[in-house]
Amino acid sequence: MTDFGCKISQSALLICSMFFLLVTGAMAAEPTYKEGETIFIETGVEAPDRNPTWYASMVAKPYAPVFEMLATQGTQGRYYPYTYPVTLKDLVRFHGHDCEGTTTAANSAWVAFKILFPDGIIDRSVLWGISGVSPCWSDAVAFLTGARLQYGNLGFFKDKRYSHSIILYREDTKVAVLATWKEGINNIPGEPVMLPGKITWKPKVTMKEVEALKAVVKKSGGKPLPYQVDQMRYQQWLHVNDILGHPLEDSYQAKVIENFKWDEWIDPAKTITKSHERSDTRLKDYPYRSKPIESPAEGDKL
Repeated sequence: MTDFGCKISQSALLICSMFFLLVTGAMAAEPTYKEGETIFIETGVEAPDRNPTWYASMVAKPYAPVFEMLATQGTQGRYYPYTYPVTLKDLVRFHGHDCEGTTTAANSAWVAFKILFPDGIIDRSVLWGISGVSPCWSDAVAFLTGARLQYGNLGFFKDKRYSHSIILYREDTKVAVLATWKEGINNIPGEPVMLPGKITWKPKVTMKEVEALKAVVKKSGGKPLPYQVDQMRYQQWLHVNDILGHPLEDSYQAKVIENFKWDEWIDPAKTITKSHERSDTRLKDYPYRSKPIESPAEGDKL
């Protein structure tokens, strides 16, 4: 299963994305591995958790994303030969609650990953990420990419207009993708949509309604009416489940960033001055022993 949890009806987007990369020359470097050629990672070997719960009802919606993740074995290990699935339910558990932000960030990541990983295998050892300062977005980026502040590969946007967008950067191929929602499902008052796409379907609740209620609650000085709290929660729940009833490309958009430079996008004031070297991935493609059972060579003994 390498379709990120959706039906295999997205091939046109995938082909267009790959064609764009090749034509523009955005693919500036060779990937760490080539699935089926230099390595074989088996996917779809574990069923994703799509059972709805009170804290993640949206996980059962037809287009709720599933991510096939590739990691390394332990702190000093090689690549696993299999992927494991991640759903919005897993992300909610990590973040602490379900909300629009985590779902929007995950959905944005899904359309970005379609470009970055055409084989459907998301390699967490090569990813960097940028988000706004909201933990809803930054937690989603950190969880899905493995990027961390202490490694210097998790950043926050310098330009606050991008606060509800994300950038995912694949360090082995040197490709960076900006992803965000389309106009029509954006509902943060006063914040622009940073790519030109617009939805062509009609949401069950208008964004003007959502924005108006959010503005009232925000201006209430921490004392909104109980009804307003309930109504805002209902609108957010309806909005998220509504979106996931449509193919994600109908609501989210992504663009390859030409000549991407990390330092031009991140806020330097929100970084660690001296980052730590990441060690858990350095032996990910280490050679195996020449025989399945073999004593250490003379001189190699511990």
